[in-house]
Amino acid sequence: MSLAVLAAACSRPTGDFDRAAPSVIHDKVLPFIGDEAARGRGEPVSKFNLTNDEELLRDRGWTLIRPPSSEDWIEGSRVELIRTRVLPESDQNLDPSRYYKYLRSDKYRSSDARYDRVAVDAEGDADLVLPFCEVAERVTAADEERLRALGRRSVTTQEELAGAQARVWENSQYIAWAKLSLRYRLKSYRYAIDALEIETPSEERVWDANSAWKRLAGEILFLEKGCKGINRYGQEAQARRSRIYNGWGTEGPVYKK
Repeated sequence: MSLAVLAAACSRPTGDFDRAAPSVIHDKVLPFIGDEAARGRGEPVSKFNLTNDEELLRDRGWTLIRPPSSEDWIEGSRVELIRTRVLPESDQNLDPSRYYKYLRSDKYRSSDARYDRVAVDAEGDADLVLPFCEVAERVTAADEERLRALGRRSVTTQEELAGAQARVWENSQYIAWAKLSLRYRLKSYRYAIDALEIETPSEERVWDANSAWKRLAGEILFLEKGCKGINRYGQEAQARRSRIYNGWGTEGPVYKK
């Protein structure tokens, strides 16, 4: 099957609330093709079952890599091929100006609405970082224990060794991909804010968008430091509750067309 045919089939179907819908192509066919492609590239492929946290890591990470609200400026078909390993994760030459072009293509009644959209998107991304970071820490700790357990074993089969090492590699790559995706969106929002400030100046809205951008930048730094160190306020980072448990539904003003 050619990549052109695969790309045509790679717009993942969605159900209620834009959640990914079950799909034989995306859940069975593409992952099978992707595993074979990954082996051909010399990448580790684990046959181990996923732990609960590893499943959660992939679910939460996917909201950072391919959020439903991104439409197709994020190049969803390419991202889906990377997720299923048909394409390598290094194949991510994405253009930061795509988000701005997407904003300009939508005919809002008010030019201020585009600034509102940037602020809402950046704030939404920032809200998702801590829940992902928490599960990423648990998965990383479990991987360290997995490798220590291998070291304590007097007899380890080659299949166990290869499977464990491959799963540790897969987990670390997925975490790295989420971080890379967040950095891409940060660049995209920065490009859009700067371009909008020239095209449709609005001092108040620029301030709001920049504030949301700075918050997202701080959350990304927090993630990259392993959920430790300095938070966006320059203070010692403290655990914060997810908006799922606190303030759900108060993300910010809804942009109007």
